[in-house]
Amino acid sequence: MLRIDRYMLSQYLTQFGFFALVLVSVYWINRAVQLFEQLIQDGQTALVVLEFTALTLPLVISLVLPVAAFAATCYGTNRLSSESELTAMQAAGLSPWRLARPVLVFGLIAGLMVAALAHGLVPLARARLADRQAELAQNVTARFLRAGAFQYPADGVTLFIGSVAADGRLLDLFLEDARNPADQRLYTAEEALVLRTATGPRLVMARGMIQNLRPAEGGEPRLSTTRFADLTYDIGALFAGAGHKDRDLRTYSTWRLLDPDPALLKATGADHDRARTEGHERMAQPLMAPVAAMLGFSMLLLGNYSRFGVWRQVLWGVLALLVVQALSTVAASHAAQSPRAWPVLYLPPLAGAAIAGGALWMAARPRRPARRRQGQPAGAAP
Repeated sequence: MLRIDRYMLSQYLTQFGFFALVLVSVYWINRAVQLFEQLIQDGQTALVVLEFTALTLPLVISLVLPVAAFAATCYGTNRLSSESELTAMQAAGLSPWRLARPVLVFGLIAGLMVAALAHGLVPLARARLADRQAELAQNVTARFLRAGAFQYPADGVTLFIGSVAADGRLLDLFLEDARNPADQRLYTAEEALVLRTATGPRLVMARGMIQNLRPAEGGEPRLSTTRFADLTYDIGALFAGAGHKDRDLRTYSTWRLLDPDPALLKATGADHDRARTEGHERMAQPLMAPVAAMLGFSMLLLGNYSRFGVWRQVLWGVLALLVVQALSTVAASHAAQSPRAWPVLYLPPLAGAAIAGGALWMAARPRRPARRRQGQPAGAAP
């Protein structure tokens, strides 16, 4: 690699690190705030919130890197142009195709980063996040630690807790079980505890009352009350299915998705075509990084010099990137509806490469001089 290539590559990599840091920080903070509100309301600690936000970081980085590559290329090329360095390179005989070589190398480096994330860190982080979410879903104690608010753990079930003591006792408990219209029950207790047993969680209530409303044949419904010193209530049925959902395809490695085995299909509930589509979607994702870099560079080479800068070329680049991203969204949606149509996932990167190649071809064409006004001799002053 020549010195000029190393110089341009260093410029793009420096700007790439800056834009990646800024964009990742913005997206990650936004996601962290949402997780913080959700987990704190569920009674989780700050360490759990930090763990969950850290597990979402690889996915955020993989989504942001192509955009950061585009921004770094636009900014770096604009800087080379404004400082007349790009003009000097072109005057030295370097064509737009030759100048695009370090940009392509830069895009491939960003693409390798996205590939490492998409095929390695992101599936591992998703798998760990799914396991931790299942653990929290099974921890029914956290569900009951929100005092002063009506909760609905299941259809037809209403729960209210007056307060929670320092030792974990639930004070002034109200529980309505109306899942069976023919046998509606209302439980009230001065205090209660949630205990884990071999057969599932149990709610042990002390010093309370049961009110049972049952319809009577040919008459008004009858209300019966029963007072108790202690009573055990099975709350495992309220959380049936927690942690037993089908596993997400995105938690498996790409190689298993491209050749799914029966164990994977049984765990996820997906078919062969859907698993392969997920694998090809990961393979197509890293291609967007070099395409975005080439779009940013090629579009800034279009047009003549202007003292107002290259904002028009930047706008063209942004529009081209938006078109490619829109095509990617449409292709992913079509592949999700028709898994056998997975080849469409590679069309957006190919379209972006074609747009960048066309822009470089236009920039490399010899530009004709401005046409002289009619009747003006050659070399005469206008």
